[in-house]
Amino acid sequence: MPSDDVAISARNLNKTYRLFSHPGDRIKQFFTLGIKQYHRQFTALKDISFDIKKGETVGIIGRNGSGKSTLLQLICGILKPTLGAVQTHGRISALLELGAGFNPEFTGRENVYFQGALMGFTKDGLIDDIAAFADIGEFLDQPVRTYSSGMFVRLAFAAMIHADADILVIDEALSVGDEAFQRKCFNKLLDYLDGNGKILLFVSHNVRQVERICSRAIWLEDGRMIEQGAAGEVCAAYQSRIHQQVQGGHETEKPLPNVADSGEVEVIRLNLLTGMDDEPVDEIEIHTALRVVVEFRCHSLLVAPDILVGFQTTDSVPVAAFSTSTLPARPDFQAGTHRVEVRVPDLPLLPGAYHMWLTFLDRHLRVMWAGRKLITFRVSAPAGSSLVRLPPGLVDIPCEWWFHGS
Repeated sequence: MPSDDVAISARNLNKTYRLFSHPGDRIKQFFTLGIKQYHRQFTALKDISFDIKKGETVGIIGRNGSGKSTLLQLICGILKPTLGAVQTHGRISALLELGAGFNPEFTGRENVYFQGALMGFTKDGLIDDIAAFADIGEFLDQPVRTYSSGMFVRLAFAAMIHADADILVIDEALSVGDEAFQRKCFNKLLDYLDGNGKILLFVSHNVRQVERICSRAIWLEDGRMIEQGAAGEVCAAYQSRIHQQVQGGHETEKPLPNVADSGEVEVIRLNLLTGMDDEPVDEIEIHTALRVVVEFRCHSLLVAPDILVGFQTTDSVPVAAFSTSTLPARPDFQAGTHRVEVRVPDLPLLPGAYHMWLTFLDRHLRVMWAGRKLITFRVSAPAGSSLVRLPPGLVDIPCEWWFHGS
């Protein structure tokens, strides 16, 4: 271990698997004594090195197949590295894939007792606390094989968080819980980690959660470490890479309808701008001015159409929309090219990634043109700001607090 305050140290970690096309090839490989190969090698991790100090919360991000789960299993000692070494100092409590560590034939209570014996806690009072936190009612005394995925993760998280371990490891399992339970879990995590020198290793595809919870982040891609550092900076770089891949050549190609197209309207260009600058952007700081410019061509007279521009999260949750139907009177558009602009003086979207959609309706609310996920953009926080202090949700609505004496 490099120093006393380092709890996890990885040096030149490599993990390689043998992949066989047919089960019988394993037997053939054994009897050839390595003279002939009946397998191909797949390297899940390549030359990974880092140190994690006590008290740090570290998020591990990357696309599916990037090596995140393999890295966690190496840290937990479930897997052994092919090359390199990983050292840990302190007791580890892990919540990995659903089903790991629980016997499906045992009841939830029996599994909790068994896990408690392994982790060193057997007090009935603590087990009662676990049952209360999981809040699965009478199912606590039913076999785990009868549980839904949500019920399982409730019990598994409750057992993990009450183990009083030095290192907590969570691999995407919380994503199956309902929203209320997820919030309950994250509040418990923040209380557990606050000033106790505990370590959290957290794998999630929800970059917003990583930014809010973690102080550092590690970005993996194709088994290699692309970047490590402050969570906000690493997550921003990761999302910027994803945006570039998704966006492609959007600025040179006209938006294409992917929901409906009657042929009456042709959208020529859709741009996201800030201030009075006409240079399109794909990243905007929260609470800055935003402009959405739509250029389109009418093939015939359009009488009082309704134009809608909206934002949604990358997992298709609607956030906000702007519509010309709110105007006292909607204009008509003659055949030809037109340009309309929506101005938002103070963008309230919380930091994260979003998609923009656009719809044209005629005066009878018939869809003439509609496209979803036409632009992908990111909202960022001001430099140096703490994402943990931002409110939960998707928008930061200005408000005033008043406190009155009793």
